[in-house]
Amino acid sequence: MRSTGYANADFRPALTRVRNTLRLRRRQPSEPGPAGPGPGAAGRGRFARVARRALVVLTVLVVLFAVATARLLVWPTTGMPAKVSAIVMLAGPGEDSRLAVAVRLAREQRAPVLVVSQGHLGYGGPCPAAPAGVRTVCFDPVPSDTRGEAQFVGKLAKRSHWSSVVLVTTRPQDTRARMLMERCFSGPVYVVTAGLPLSSWPYQIAYGWGALLKALTLYRTC
Repeated sequence: MRSTGYANADFRPALTRVRNTLRLRRRQPSEPGPAGPGPGAAGRGRFARVARRALVVLTVLVVLFAVATARLLVWPTTGMPAKVSAIVMLAGPGEDSRLAVAVRLAREQRAPVLVVSQGHLGYGGPCPAAPAGVRTVCFDPVPSDTRGEAQFVGKLAKRSHWSSVVLVTTRPQDTRARMLMERCFSGPVYVVTAGLPLSSWPYQIAYGWGALLKALTLYRTC
């Protein structure tokens, strides 16, 4: 029995130290956990999300603009049937190419009338000689732009009882010219395009967009 009491006495100091250690740990405040993101990090996260959304929207707008430019100004719908009532050459860049295409169509007897605009940036030479069996009409539009050309041709078509016309122009002017002519002429309007120097394309695309928007917003009638 004495040996048992002696063993218990030996363990008492150790137990006392353990109890004291546990008491000290309970009294000490717990260590803080890992710090969460501060206000600066949260702000950077919001900015990154907004920037990603803006980039997506900008990309979509650029793609839509490129598709619209290709469809309306670079590769518009062109072509004509075997016969129309009149061939109409509009004024604009590449006038020599336009005139060559218009005269070729007239020589092929695609229409009995060849109409040549001598307006702003139009054909500056004399009125071209009419091929056999074709009547040639040259005019200066007022106002001196595509809208003035459409107004003149519309009146001439009404007096002459034309049923269809083909416009000779360049691709950047195709969509706008067709739209303006359809406002002044009730029959089918076709378009055949002439070549344009590669160096002229950037300016013509920019000008074409401006003129097309003006025709859609400012001048909505013939």
